[in-house]
This record gives sequence, structure tokens and C-alpha cells, in this order.
Amino acid sequence: MKNLVIYAHPNPASLNHFFKQIIVESLKKSEEEVIVRDLNEINFNPVLSLNDMDGQRIGQVSEDVKTEQDFISWADQIIFVYPIWWTGMPAIMKGYIDRVFSYGFAYRYDQGIQKGLLTGKKIVIVNSHGKSNAEYQVMGMDKALALTSDTGIFTYCGLEIKQHFYFDKADRASEENILEWENQIKLLFEEKTICN
Repeated sequence: MKNLVIYAHPNPASLNHFFKQIIVESLKKSEEEVIVRDLNEINFNPVLSLNDMDGQRIGQVSEDVKTEQDFISWADQIIFVYPIWWTGMPAIMKGYIDRVFSYGFAYRYDQGIQKGLLTGKKIVIVNSHGKSNAEYQVMGMDKALALTSDTGIFTYCGLEIKQHFYFDKADRASEENILEWENQIKLLFEEKTICN
């Protein structure tokens, strides 16, 4: 299986970087193909410009966007790794979605009916956040996140969500927490449960 890891965190000492490394190692151990797109490392421009918008209307995208779309087209499975900041994606990840998941590539309208164009591709999302999962549930933030990202972006574009991890209290995680999260990730990717 061809796996594309799309990663956003500027700190190579972060928990998210650790998650990315575990994912890549687990996929390689399972003899899977894997490509990593580290959005900070490649200095991806997240700003949707007027030129981008005009181009999308006529099916033309800039070279940097075309490169990312080619990676997505190549992949059977896409793994997003990013923290939840201010109850959403980091700006660079949101900008990636804005620019790369463009009309005519990720979705379109047929006679006024929306159609996702990334069907047949599986997706895993790995998030960390500071609040506890219990606090998110009380606030309704768990449902809000699922609606805005899972439904509003990923399934909207036809992607099949196989797993969405929310690793909570990440800013004060214990060694035991981190080991448990590592084992969950390894189990998912090394056992190939996602392929079944």
C-alpha cells in the first residue's frame, strides 16, 4: 500500500514529530511504501491567493499545489499528523487544505450536487491537544471537531476515515501515556488492521 504522511508541526522535539516517526517506522516495518510531506520543512505556502482562486475556477493550479496533488493521487492511504491549536488545525495545515483540496481535484458539483473526488482512499488522522477528552465532551468540542474536520473536509472530499486519534492532555503527558499512544499507533500500522 502507498502511504502519504502529511505532517505539520515546527518543532522536531514535539510529540507530533514522535508520532510521525513511529508511523513511518511502523509502515516500513510492514514493508509499506511511505512518503512524508513535512509542511514546515518544505516551507509550504498556506496562503490561498486570488491567483489560486482564479486558477481553481478554470482547473489550473500552481506548481507547488500540483506537486502536492500528485502525491495525494499516488497514495492509497493518507495519514495526517498535526496538533489541535485553538480548536482547529495549525494554519499551515488549514492552508494546505485550502490550496491543495481544490475544486475539480478534491470535490466538484454535478448539477448542483456535491461530489467528493478522492474516493477509494483511506485516511488516518493523528491529533494531540491540551485539554482532556472529557473536557472536550462536556464542551461539545469533540463533536465540533468531528463535524468540521472529519465531515466538513475529509468525508466531504470522498475520503474513508479509518481512524481518528485524539491524544489528550498532550502538554503534560506521562511516559505511560506516550507509551500507550505509541502502542496504539504501532498496532494500527504494523498489524495492517487498516487494510482489512
